[in-house]
Amino acid sequence: MTIKQRAEKGAELKASGACNCTLSVLKTFEDRLGLDENLLVKTAAGFAAGMGGLEGTCGAIVGAVIVAGFLTEGQGTPRISKSIVSKFNEKSGATICKDLKKITGGRPLCECPQCVYNAIESLGECLEV
Repeated sequence: MTIKQRAEKGAELKASGACNCTLSVLKTFEDRLGLDENLLVKTAAGFAAGMGGLEGTCGAIVGAVIVAGFLTEGQGTPRISKSIVSKFNEKSGATICKDLKKITGGRPLCECPQCVYNAIESLGECLEV
């Protein structure tokens, strides 16, 4: 599966309401992570709505960083994570959930399905997966 196909699948999962942003990213890499769906659900559960509903770091970024850790076996993950976050910010306009959604008013910078897409695409660009 190409990174574009994974990004489209992740965006569809989020748009359907089946998953939060973090889980949408994790599930698109389920075949590469070696983890069962139940464990993925538990891993992603607390990251909804910007980490525990606090509207902080976008859950899609969290998902991409978790995947990066698995795919790199932890080698160089902080550096790769920084690149993922930077690329995501360029594509989406922010990294914080409330800023992306414009919770305090205004037009959203990036809707959640697009954030999921952007996070997966950023991960793919950083790791060339």
